[in-house]
Amino acid sequence: MTLNIVNIDNPLRTRDDVQQLLNELLSAVSPYTEEGKSGIDLGNSTTHYGKEVAKMEALSRMLWGIFPLLAGGGECADLPFYLNAIRLGTDPQHPQYWGKVRDFDQRCVEMAAFGVGLTLLNKQLLQHFTPQEQQNLAAWLDQGRDATIPNNNWNFFPIMVQMGFKQSGLPWDQAAAGARFELMESYYLGDGWYSDGPGRPRDYYISMAFHYYGLLYAQNMADVDAPRAAMLRERAQRFAQDFITMFSAEGAAVPFGRSLTYRFAEAAFWSAAAYSKLDVFTPGIIKGVILRHLRHWLKEPIFDRDGVLSIGYHTPNLVMAEDYNAPGSPYWACKLFLVLALPQDDAFWQADEAPLPELSRAHCIPHASQILTRDAEGEHVVMLTSGQLELNNFVNTEAKYTKFAYSSQFGFTLDRGRYGLNHAGCDSMLMFSEGDGYFRGRRDCAETRITGSMIYSRWLPWHDVCVRTWLIPCGDWHLRVHHIENQRPLDTAEGGFAVIQEPSTHAEFTGDRRAITVTARNGITRIVSLESQAVREAVTVVTPPNSSIMFAETAVIPVLQNSLPAGSHWLITAVCASATDDISNKDVPEVSLEGAQLRWQSPGHSGQITLG
Repeated sequence: MTLNIVNIDNPLRTRDDVQQLLNELLSAVSPYTEEGKSGIDLGNSTTHYGKEVAKMEALSRMLWGIFPLLAGGGECADLPFYLNAIRLGTDPQHPQYWGKVRDFDQRCVEMAAFGVGLTLLNKQLLQHFTPQEQQNLAAWLDQGRDATIPNNNWNFFPIMVQMGFKQSGLPWDQAAAGARFELMESYYLGDGWYSDGPGRPRDYYISMAFHYYGLLYAQNMADVDAPRAAMLRERAQRFAQDFITMFSAEGAAVPFGRSLTYRFAEAAFWSAAAYSKLDVFTPGIIKGVILRHLRHWLKEPIFDRDGVLSIGYHTPNLVMAEDYNAPGSPYWACKLFLVLALPQDDAFWQADEAPLPELSRAHCIPHASQILTRDAEGEHVVMLTSGQLELNNFVNTEAKYTKFAYSSQFGFTLDRGRYGLNHAGCDSMLMFSEGDGYFRGRRDCAETRITGSMIYSRWLPWHDVCVRTWLIPCGDWHLRVHHIENQRPLDTAEGGFAVIQEPSTHAEFTGDRRAITVTARNGITRIVSLESQAVREAVTVVTPPNSSIMFAETAVIPVLQNSLPAGSHWLITAVCASATDDISNKDVPEVSLEGAQLRWQSPGHSGQITLG
């Protein structure tokens, strides 16, 4: 078998370059397509919905790239296979039939790609099928209209199908689409932000699902639903002002939350913005975000030996996988290729690639309980956050949602076991132990509050241990202030950002061991203890391989440790990290705590708050 390797040296400057990348991604999957099958078997790992549905999912995820490719006049070498797979999968008399959907069925998710294809290609897609095959396709897709599905972004999937029916001339149900929209209104938060269902997180699903589908609908359904189309556009415009702050000048996004294996779907929103002619930023700015993001990903080892996308983030990593991540799941990354539906003469493709607009060093997003900070060059973006938790408790939920900080350069580490600090994923966390080697950090928050200058949370690692935490951006640093009330002695460990542990990696301690700087190939990280009473000692913690989502090597985390007797305590921490700069001598913020008044000052940054 000839291996189909993606050209990682693709400059990704033009429409042809992007089309070439998609064709190479599809070509790498070609050896796994099998005549007479209605799915694609890409591997032996599986999910809660089983291997057969996973095969159908793999095929469907490819269509997110194939349909825009065809709509823009491109060609797909394996199109006959995909068309025949659709024929077989929707034929109830064929052994390869995809079957009747059940409650909360993954197949309802995968139907959305077909709705988008019917929309982008209008009647052209149906022309590949006989009248009976068209009826089969419509009947199979229409199962999702009234299906019982999770009350979250899944409500968009039947909407996409009904949109496709309308655009391709099939009978469609406007009332059903409207009912799904009404369900989702209950979790609109304002200023362009949704939660992914009642009380659910505000993560990349807001960009790559809610606004992505919303803009597709707004662009194609304004003739029958003008008020909603206008509302969806206005919300997306507001959201864009916040979302752009999550991207670095070099194209990386801040990894946060679940489903990170979809990789460049992190920037799919911008493709939807370009496709829908959203009036936000210039075509050149949006083009720059998309192309730099793709170039960023091609620098990372995200492919298996044969060029197939792996489950993971910067590297293959099943440790981070949710229980719905099948071998074909990563191909939701193809959502970004929606821009290929735009012709070469579109303003997007004609524009010169532009850098990010001028952005503030700190940007507060109240509805997401996040403050995004960036260095002066915009190369390193850090998200401070509190109060989010995935209620489904997917694997490594705490690591993905509840750390104090997430970084575009350093990502985060995962929990690898129940015993030992090195297994506990202690980067950007304050963790406690009763002295038995088992550590607990922040999970859910009993209370949160956010202003432009800080995020406050109150959390209880045990019922009789209360921690109040303030996260404060401070120029190149961020401050963490913790007030701890504990009814029994506890050991504490608080980590900075994790870097690669290699022979060349080295740690430097201050003479009093209240600060540590770790320098590695992928950057520099520093943590400093600033409290005057509960003196902590700096150490390094080395994690197992595949703990980091950014690299496969073991990671080293700079950590501050101490033991607290029962009582009331303050811990004050300063954290700084950089991809390139030497931060070992950066001025540490000066902090004073008098009663409930906290004051801080560093070059160009100062402030005060009342801790209450």
